[in-house]
Amino acid sequence: MKFLKRLFKIGQAEVHSAIDGMEDPIKMTEQGIRDMKDDLDKSLEALAQVKAMSIRAKNEVEEYANKAEDYNEKAMLILKKAQSGGLDASEADRLATEALIKKEEATAGQNRAISDKEKFDQNVLQMEGNVQTIKQNISKWENELKILRSRVKVADATKSLNKQMAQIDSNGTVALLERMKEKVNQEEALAEAYGEIANSAKSIDQEIDKIIDVPRTKAFSELEKLKEQLGISGPKE
Repeated sequence: MKFLKRLFKIGQAEVHSAIDGMEDPIKMTEQGIRDMKDDLDKSLEALAQVKAMSIRAKNEVEEYANKAEDYNEKAMLILKKAQSGGLDASEADRLATEALIKKEEATAGQNRAISDKEKFDQNVLQMEGNVQTIKQNISKWENELKILRSRVKVADATKSLNKQMAQIDSNGTVALLERMKEKVNQEEALAEAYGEIANSAKSIDQEIDKIIDVPRTKAFSELEKLKEQLGISGPKE
């Protein structure tokens, strides 16, 4: 049946859902469910038709039974009428025989209708089983579809994360970050070295200035220049 083929494809899609290029397992499952629902509609329609034929056969059984009984009763009435002298005996035999022939035809029709009804009833039982199987499969795969949707979401998220991690390694981003870290360490060390050099130079200048006393020496030199301009001689010894 068509739905069994679709179920096989659904199973394949689920098993190979991780393979690139494979048909989308969600879409495959949804399509399989739609196909099964189509099969269910067709099976229900066929079941209704067979049930209708079974009902018709049942009605025919009753109709033929009534006809057989009616013809039998008519044959009896004809014979009784001939017995009472109301009808010629030979004519009564002829008509009664025709009525009994009609009775046998009705009985044969009744038996045929009974046989047809039995076949239709067997078909109904089989088709009802098929309908029930399709309904169970639809219910099963609708539940499976919910699970598949969740699994696909998790698989996609995991695949995306793993892909990003793989790209980080392949692009050398980690190595780049390590180099940037080393460069910062180097810059910090260089800045510290310049600081030590600056502090060292400043300390030497401070030591020199302390010994010479630059401000006092400079002030004394300026004083001597002023005295020389004013003609003031230094103190006599």
